[in-house]
Amino acid sequence: MKKTFISILTFTVAIGFAQEKKQDSINTYKKRVLETIEVDFLTSYYSQDGDNAATSGGIGSEELTDVTATFIVAIPLNDDDVLTIDTGISAYTSASSSNIDPFDDGFADPFQASSGASNGDVWSNLTASYSHSSDDRNNIWSAKLSVSSEHDYFSLGFGSSYTKLFNEKNTEININASAYLDTWKPLYPSELTTSNPSKYGAITGNSNYNPVFSEFDSKNRNSYTVGVGVSQILSKSVQGSLMLDYVNQQGLLSTPFHRINFSDIVDSFIDNFQLADAIEQMPNTRSKIAIGGRLNFYINETFVVRTYYRYYSDDWGINSHTASIEVPIKITDKFTLYPSYRYYKQTEADYFAPHEKHVSTEKFFTSDYDLSKYTANQYGFGITYTDIFTKTRIWKFGLESIDLKYNNYERNSELKSGIITAGFKFIMD
Repeated sequence: MKKTFISILTFTVAIGFAQEKKQDSINTYKKRVLETIEVDFLTSYYSQDGDNAATSGGIGSEELTDVTATFIVAIPLNDDDVLTIDTGISAYTSASSSNIDPFDDGFADPFQASSGASNGDVWSNLTASYSHSSDDRNNIWSAKLSVSSEHDYFSLGFGSSYTKLFNEKNTEININASAYLDTWKPLYPSELTTSNPSKYGAITGNSNYNPVFSEFDSKNRNSYTVGVGVSQILSKSVQGSLMLDYVNQQGLLSTPFHRINFSDIVDSFIDNFQLADAIEQMPNTRSKIAIGGRLNFYINETFVVRTYYRYYSDDWGINSHTASIEVPIKITDKFTLYPSYRYYKQTEADYFAPHEKHVSTEKFFTSDYDLSKYTANQYGFGITYTDIFTKTRIWKFGLESIDLKYNNYERNSELKSGIITAGFKFIMD
């Protein structure tokens, strides 16, 4: 897979530079790809709750809150080249992850958050991307490099893409490839990392607690992605696109702090918390493929309809369908409303079973409800304010637009979440 990825990456880069050399020899007037520096500030608040936390074996609170802030700065280097810097930070608190060690804050219960060090974390990311457009703007080559980290995870990513426009820019083809090289700093359930679990409290139920546990040998997870997309203007009012993506993952694909409780082993407890019989075990490879399409309809100056569908399948046994629709409604020259709906349905992974439904003789097992069979509905509403004259100013930047959105998400497994997002776009004079 690594050789295939490198070959595709090299091919993508070669095409881009070949087209660049050919097109840049055209000495004609051209408009700059980006006229001036643009700055986007994005922020969001996310909240969820549920009763199927994988950290405590498929039961327990899934309560989580997350606040993010992201700055994206696009800088024109010359007429043809743009450098984009994307940096973000995300801070969360989680009742589920706090129960990696549920015994450090009084009475232990899977539906009660612990106040230990694992109850929250900060994720940070920095991505730099560079794009070059040919003189006729029909060929675009880009490359990116990203770094992200949190307390138990570090990721290094890189990739490139090539876009070709033709048929008077009515047709667009994109080829892309990327790789993410991740390293775990594994965190394990606290009762498994000590030779004396009873130090956390008296063990009830099966007092001869004897879990199956050994630390993972591999701490790396590598993900390789290749994709192709085709976009076509079908008429004055209809535009469509098709996308195909393939992902191959290798390495530590289990989550080290996800507990498993077997049905053929007598339960052991400290307080009200059931001790792990083992930790999640998943294959060390996974292949995914997704095929999707968009079809957008311009109805009139007030209404546009945007539709999307995607089919997904992987070799862990999950198949899913996603369908969504968004209807932008332009109510004035400056304000646009965005009602939306998204439907999702998936089958369960071959290795999933709920709490205490696995048996100890199985090779692979998980009680992570993200890998279960479920359907989900998401309802959203947004509003955009646009000021093409950028009258509102902050220092040397004019405010071009403001986006506010809210999405409400519900699974039939009782997981519920909501997210509020806000985006502000500025341009420099």
